[in-house]
Amino acid sequence: MRKSMLSNRQSYLVCLVAVLALFGLLMAVCETGLASPYIKGIMMTACIAVIMTASLNLTIGVLGQLTLGCCGFEAIGAYCAALTSKWIVAQGIAMSDLSRFLIATIAGGALACVFGVLVGIPALRLHGDYLAIVTLGFGEIIRVIIQNLTIAGGAGLSKGQQGQALIGIDRLANLYVVFWITVVTVVFLFMFARSRYGRAVKAIRDDEIAASASGINTTYLKVLVFAISAFFAGVAGGIFAQYIGSLNPTMAGWLNSINYVIMVVFGGMGSITGSIVSAIGLTILPELLRAF
Repeated sequence: MRKSMLSNRQSYLVCLVAVLALFGLLMAVCETGLASPYIKGIMMTACIAVIMTASLNLTIGVLGQLTLGCCGFEAIGAYCAALTSKWIVAQGIAMSDLSRFLIATIAGGALACVFGVLVGIPALRLHGDYLAIVTLGFGEIIRVIIQNLTIAGGAGLSKGQQGQALIGIDRLANLYVVFWITVVTVVFLFMFARSRYGRAVKAIRDDEIAASASGINTTYLKVLVFAISAFFAGVAGGIFAQYIGSLNPTMAGWLNSINYVIMVVFGGMGSITGSIVSAIGLTILPELLRAF
């Protein structure tokens, strides 16, 4: 009987062609001047939202653990990337803007990943509402610490005053580069979810006791997923910092984390494709309704 569905290789080829066509359309719109700076800003914001939503979906959808501190990791990555970029300039290290952007962004993701491991080891022993409360508290702790650090524009922890915005960040984010970072992020998360590690994580989601009895190292895999999600949240934060040019501690607030959780739920938990669609849709929709 003739198969009606595409094989994996054919589906990957179709996706590759679609991505290249989308990138070609993006270049055509931007280079011909059809896209205003406002439209380009929406596209950049949509790319950041896709990275955040897809990474959060790995924790909520694939692992099945509700976390509300994703913007805390985003803020860590954003401030680390901004300060790294400033440090490179201050040291007089000669490199291209693209290299500095990538180094700063990866540094932000790496630091967020470290915090993901440190937070994940004790926090992931909890489940359900308890885990959500702990991660929510982590995000608020990060916000309070950042707004009082002098290096991040604050007045110092001893003075207890709310910090100012961190300004003077070079705006190095390029829409084309960010587009491909988004593509790499989505591909990596998709392949991880379909790998043997991803199948083991899904087994933990379905029944952790049975997965542990089957020989799966549940603690290791849960922390691994948490670290990967934190890394890409930090990458999104690094892109955000080098696109906006200034940072405010309120970006680590719990309301922003709730927005990304809504995107995950709206697109379908465990569905990377749904995360992409919901992130883009819920980024564009407020702009379309702004006139009302």
